[in-house]
Amino acid sequence: MRGDGLAFSLPRWRVTRWLANPGYPVSPDDRLALIGELYGCWSVFAGGAINTVAVAAALALRTPTALFISWLALELVICLSRLIVMMIAYRRSRHKLTTPTDVHILLSVAWSASVGFGVGISLASGDWVAASLACISSAAMVGGICFRNFSAPRLVGTMILCSIGPVLPGVAISHEPLLFVMYLQMPVYFVAMTGAAFRLNKMLVAVMRAKTESDERALRDPLTGLSNRAGLIEALQRKLAGKADADQRFAVLYLDLDGFKPVNDTFGHAAGDELLKIVGRTLRQVVSPADLIARIGGDEFVVLVSDPSIDHALALGERIIEMITAPVVLPGGARVQIGMSIGIAAAPEHGSDAEALLFAADAALYDAKSSGKSCWRLASAEANLAALRKYAGIDQVAAEKLTAA
Repeated sequence: MRGDGLAFSLPRWRVTRWLANPGYPVSPDDRLALIGELYGCWSVFAGGAINTVAVAAALALRTPTALFISWLALELVICLSRLIVMMIAYRRSRHKLTTPTDVHILLSVAWSASVGFGVGISLASGDWVAASLACISSAAMVGGICFRNFSAPRLVGTMILCSIGPVLPGVAISHEPLLFVMYLQMPVYFVAMTGAAFRLNKMLVAVMRAKTESDERALRDPLTGLSNRAGLIEALQRKLAGKADADQRFAVLYLDLDGFKPVNDTFGHAAGDELLKIVGRTLRQVVSPADLIARIGGDEFVVLVSDPSIDHALALGERIIEMITAPVVLPGGARVQIGMSIGIAAAPEHGSDAEALLFAADAALYDAKSSGKSCWRLASAEANLAALRKYAGIDQVAAEKLTAA
């Protein structure tokens, strides 16, 4: 699998979309990754190009007829075009631009058809040295086709068919009875190598899915299914990286349950875990699907609100408090009532990096807790100052100097 971070465009033409389709459903991310694999293995591409051009050149020198010279010219044009298209695709991919994937796929098919053309004319020529060299080269290239392009098994099957298919009419024209055994060999070879491409493709997709699931688990809280601290930081950094866009204004709501410890102490940690799950489900009901909810530890949650309006964030805070303070019935039948204190910070007004935003929201949360709980407070210089005194244990003068800095 690719590890260079480059992304190549999906094919747009009907025929190339069909050729690149693995033949079964895959996620959009996996589909992009499969297309990226078609641009990999430069060594295999170089080896194939050198092999086919060298064979075509040798046979054109041995038999300088119009057919063999045309084959050499065709090989040179196609291989050079493929190299240019791949270089353009890599350059455009680095700049996040669309890449010529359709042309890349069609040139791959054209290259295999050119190899097949050489095999056909070599067999038809009656020159068994030329025929042997062309057939051995074509058979070797089938392995390269399968290894390099199995992320698109339909493309592999098409390229193999184009590469070795002309063997059959070439044998018929040659009138050599012994060669008719190829009528049995070629179909078996085609089915075996194409089937191998489909099996390798399924293995690759399975590995991609396993990696995706592993990455997702690393960013998820196992108890609630919400994002964890790592997922929150990653989402915050993504948002802040695009802060030049007008729609990258957003708010951070730092949430902390009021009265959670008594529930844990009275009913046990299992009941406390169930309560956290209920809170997580409640937040999902209140918060927009476009927003991110994270549990960052204990009974602390954070919500990233995409709506740029601070009034929307304040209204959401009110709604969350209203929903969470409603009585909750635990699975065992116990009826409990908790509260929710919320600190709210807005980007970029209260911070331009993840640490600053979370500190500002946490400071506002401390202010809300100090104000009687089950309420929200907006980040402010005063709240930051109070939080600095609480967390750092410094005197007021030093705190004011640090805040001013």
